[in-house]
Amino acid sequence: MTKILLSLHVLAAIVAIGPVTVAASMFPPAARRAVPAGGHAPDSSAVSTVALLHRICRVYAGIGLTVPLLGFATGAAMGVLGSGWLVTSIALTAAAAGILVAFVLPRQEELLGQLNGEQPAEHRSTVQLAMFTGIFNLLWATVTVLMIVRPGSTTGA
Repeated sequence: MTKILLSLHVLAAIVAIGPVTVAASMFPPAARRAVPAGGHAPDSSAVSTVALLHRICRVYAGIGLTVPLLGFATGAAMGVLGSGWLVTSIALTAAAAGILVAFVLPRQEELLGQLNGEQPAEHRSTVQLAMFTGIFNLLWATVTVLMIVRPGSTTGA
């Protein structure tokens, strides 16, 4: 049972978190490319791409809620809920979710609104978004490593 839960948790993390990290990383440069130099009107296909990336981020952020739920179930089944690596992973997951909800998604919506209003995406805004996205991705990479390495774990699972 433990191996099944562990496999489901890893699968959920790959399926739910992978797309949001990739789409979020692609968003800032796509937003910058949507408006050509010289103040011309935004390219409608480029704006559509930016909108699609934002939709992927929103949808997979919701699906990503299954990852901590399966993580708690797996930790309980393995008897490691009090382990330092799991507590750290939970804290980092909460921080990543907070950054996604408070900084990444709202800034994406703001930039998408600018593009839909046929305004250029402000370079500073895209740089800030890229920074928050990088922090989000770094937190998820750290959680992934902790889940695989499980420092100090003696469960052997």
